[in-house]
Amino acid sequence: MNTYLNKFNDSIKNTLFLKLPANEQEFIKNKSFELRFSQQEIKQIINIARDLSIWDENNIIEIFPDHNQKKVVFTRLRKAYEDIRNKPNSYENFELKNIPQEQKFTFKTEAKDGFGLGLCPVASEKTRCCNLLTLDAVESCGFDCSYCSIQSFYNQNTITFDSSFADKLKNLNLDKNKTYHIGTGQASDSLMWGNREGILDALFLFAKENPNVILEFKTKSDNIKHFLEHDVPNNILCTWSLNTPTIIKNEEHLAASLDKRISSARKIADKGVKVGFHFHPIVQYENYLSDYEEVYNRLLKEFKSSEVALISFGTLTFIKPVIKQLRDREFRSKITQMPFVNASGKSSYPDSIKAEMFKHAYESFTPWHKDVFFYLCMEEHEMWSKTFGYQYSTNNDFEQAMLSAYSKKLNMEFLI
Repeated sequence: MNTYLNKFNDSIKNTLFLKLPANEQEFIKNKSFELRFSQQEIKQIINIARDLSIWDENNIIEIFPDHNQKKVVFTRLRKAYEDIRNKPNSYENFELKNIPQEQKFTFKTEAKDGFGLGLCPVASEKTRCCNLLTLDAVESCGFDCSYCSIQSFYNQNTITFDSSFADKLKNLNLDKNKTYHIGTGQASDSLMWGNREGILDALFLFAKENPNVILEFKTKSDNIKHFLEHDVPNNILCTWSLNTPTIIKNEEHLAASLDKRISSARKIADKGVKVGFHFHPIVQYENYLSDYEEVYNRLLKEFKSSEVALISFGTLTFIKPVIKQLRDREFRSKITQMPFVNASGKSSYPDSIKAEMFKHAYESFTPWHKDVFFYLCMEEHEMWSKTFGYQYSTNNDFEQAMLSAYSKKLNMEFLI
């Protein structure tokens, strides 16, 4: 008994065992002693229990098989768990838990080493990538989207501004005979902070002084005050990440509502600034296709294709540190309740589900196909053919097609 007790205690080290309810802890411990689960099996059972709690599903006690053979029990438990994971989610009776109702941050301004201009952090030859360059104007985001990878890189409660950001922008040497596409929404939301610490003033001036740069602001906010009150250089794109009201309510906490995002985009387009929309992530749940179609149709109705530069599609893709961090949080989310398959070293939906969601999305925008640039973000090459009916041979081909389309939409000269 003491030998197995030591083994059990070793097995639960560096796990989320102590975050489980007391009755589930006791249940797992008793079943482990009874059936002599291995260390790896115990760790998996703890993760299963934790996931079921986060997903607001039946708990580990309720789905645990009644059998006296360890192998049979573990196999049946895994199957019951995978069945719950693989079914389309329903948010109908889902209850949120421990979700922040307001934004509370510590702001920090400090000189940072380096400049923060680099390749998109998810750039890879394994997936078709547009070779976006990113500017880390701010580190960490004030929204609390349950699927966001930013939370695994930065302290969510501390928002850091680079005190020398404006000077670094002025000293950035770019090839004047080349077109660049630079985004500011990778390490934080592009607009939620407004012009705090003068970041928008600095970026507007940078865009004005570098007419060969296509500067994209990507946001889930409705903070467009600075754009409405100032002249906006014509090489700036303002893009919104959109989702269905169901996902916004349950998974995109503290972000602006769908109505506010679309209304903000409409006001920006009325000012003459080109806009774009990112549907990333598209999330599968019961009746999700019809919910997304309502959003697609709304854009078709409320915007002209001449006002829209781009529409992108993507879906949930997880790295292990994000999954671990989500399990560690005291909240509820169905965002990891999905069938996991390997996707270029990460976890994502099976190709059949991706093809369904992307093909439906692309075909919903058929009236705009000739005048708006559409693309898939972070997807393997073959997925383009399955959903768009074409694909690019290389990342550079994709980049050149994107830059050419954006330059034309912005009335810029395209410099290869």
